[in-house]
Amino acid sequence: MNARGSDRKRPRRIAFLGTGLMGAPMARRLLAAGHQVTVWNRDVTKAQALVTDGAVVAETAAVAAKGCDIAFTMLSDGKAVEAVLFDGGVAEALAEDAIVVDCSSISPPVARDHAARLKVLGIAHVDAPVSGGVVGAQSGTLAIMAGGDAAAIDGLVEVFVALGRVTHVGPPGAGQMCKLANQQIVAITIGAVAEAMLLVEAGGASREKFRDAIRGGFAESRILELHGARMVKRDFTPGGSSKLQLKDLNAVKEMIDLFSLDLPLTEQIRIEFSAFVAGGGGDMDHSALLLHLEAMNAASGGEEK
Repeated sequence: MNARGSDRKRPRRIAFLGTGLMGAPMARRLLAAGHQVTVWNRDVTKAQALVTDGAVVAETAAVAAKGCDIAFTMLSDGKAVEAVLFDGGVAEALAEDAIVVDCSSISPPVARDHAARLKVLGIAHVDAPVSGGVVGAQSGTLAIMAGGDAAAIDGLVEVFVALGRVTHVGPPGAGQMCKLANQQIVAITIGAVAEAMLLVEAGGASREKFRDAIRGGFAESRILELHGARMVKRDFTPGGSSKLQLKDLNAVKEMIDLFSLDLPLTEQIRIEFSAFVAGGGGDMDHSALLLHLEAMNAASGGEEK
């Protein structure tokens, strides 16, 4: 094995910043793969929960980043990433040859801005949002959409393998653009499955049996498998919250306006999620859009199920 191959497979010193629903299982996967992981979270109890897995807890994000090869961020939005990287001192704490891997879902222009600012400091940046939810984070089967320098991403392959499947999709910001497109598909498909549930039950069929019947056909999808099951069981404990789904759809809207596109399906589902969140559904799983559609139909004379 050449020196480069050996270096790629060595355990890395990793700072993982943001250990919430997605970040915690991702950090656990990295620890299980043998990497040295220092964790930080605004709510320290969420970081401390990883100590039994071998993580070291840092008091601040900058302390976590000091001496690390890679700093992962998995935070709520672009403002949170900005605050941690630049206002929180992480960029200054990292060595020049370090890499920031931002797995948060943020606006593509913000990701490009972060990449440019870090480049001035000699720090590489990869925007690497993920898809697959908590289940994918726990099982290491995330789809990772990576934007940035090809060589930097290639050097991270042995790290990403603990988390899922990485694809280099283009220059800085391209990962975030692909994540927004992913969220378009997720939201529209959730809406389609929920509307189908209402239709079949109105026609006298069982929602559960309907879902069973179409499994394996052209309508099969992870949304039908996982979110369809939540709709049948009416278990809307959040894996991905409706307010975060709306945040992503609003970011898609910004890109639609920027490129002067007309995407009516995306706009309609954004309107429905906006109404659901405004009505108090923001902290429920995004599959709970079903409840919003049920309420709409009850108000128009249909029977709420």
